[in-house]
Amino acid sequence: MRTWCTVDTDDLRHVPSHQGHPTRSKEEETLPDYSQRLQEGFRGFKQWMESNEIAVTVFVIADQCANSEFVSTVQDLVATFGERITIGCHGLTHRSWSAWSKDTEGFSRDLEQATTILKKHFPDSFRPWFRAPAGYISDWMAPILSQQAYTVDTSVNPSWLVRKKSSPSRAMVLKSMASNGILERQWKTRFSLPTCGPAQHIMGLRWNARQAWKGLPKPLGIEDLHCIEHPEHELTTVYWHILDHSRKNQQWLPPIKGV
Repeated sequence: MRTWCTVDTDDLRHVPSHQGHPTRSKEEETLPDYSQRLQEGFRGFKQWMESNEIAVTVFVIADQCANSEFVSTVQDLVATFGERITIGCHGLTHRSWSAWSKDTEGFSRDLEQATTILKKHFPDSFRPWFRAPAGYISDWMAPILSQQAYTVDTSVNPSWLVRKKSSPSRAMVLKSMASNGILERQWKTRFSLPTCGPAQHIMGLRWNARQAWKGLPKPLGIEDLHCIEHPEHELTTVYWHILDHSRKNQQWLPPIKGV
């Protein structure tokens, strides 16, 4: 067993309270395309990467690439860390797909556009790996991922707390992914509670989440990246946000033992 470390590049404008959710979102026009906090987060993330040899997949929201400074920041990571950085797709925008009515045409169009953008800016680092924004994933999305040559999905949080995000159910999403040749890498839980992303900071969840991460198997290195696409390799998958690295004056670190 090994650990696949992944990070999402969501900016302040992408959180569900601002973008992508039919009932929770209220757009805030004053939020910048590339916030100071996200820039600080990237600096903290780079410092952390310099302290270890872990390979990390960065899931990018393609609309961020409209900002040339953002693109330069990610390209600098690729240039600095080489094969240790792989790029996955976190959508064209941060639309919470399964919270809306079924829209195969819209998702197909957005996925194709996002893939084109990411391949253009990160041609050597892009991989056909997908994470649904905010983990809102539906079974009808699997055939579209397959049609567009995606091989891995890592959108499913198996915790009962967020079971409504997988539509119509987690079991149906997993079945659809498997039948369409997509390998699902579910997120790490502990005692059926979330441990990834916001769970690392939310009161009532963070202690359990941090304890879970302290016991993670050894993270993947460059030589292990092939394991991600092959089901015979059992992996623990974790994710956090680049924004997390802006915490504590850019000194926040993921609580991974031995790193």
